[in-house]
Amino acid sequence: MLPEEIIIAPVVTEKSNDQLQEGKYTFKVNKKATKVEIAKAVEKLFEVKVLNVNTINVRGKKKRVGYHVGKTSDWKKAIVTIDTNPSDETYLTKGGKEVKASKKYKDSIDEFMGA
Repeated sequence: MLPEEIIIAPVVTEKSNDQLQEGKYTFKVNKKATKVEIAKAVEKLFEVKVLNVNTINVRGKKKRVGYHVGKTSDWKKAIVTIDTNPSDETYLTKGGKEVKASKKYKDSIDEFMGA
């Protein structure tokens, strides 16, 4: 699946807005997407470092219009925790020399609230 097919829309609620300060973003995702696919899609689309992904299967609600009774469709919600303080990675080369590699990660998702 393409990243555009995995991430459908952001979920904007009071609770999701409160979690933005902690680096947690909530998305409506494809029902067949796994946590690993969701993490890769968010990293590719928004250029952030994903630390954790929690998923929830949301059941549809019963709705009624006059005499007719129906049900809204089921959907999947993902709460993605990103690294709000990306730091340089250090590693050792063959000669024992320490090298720093700086990754170009953002510390927030600007497109989340339509900004």
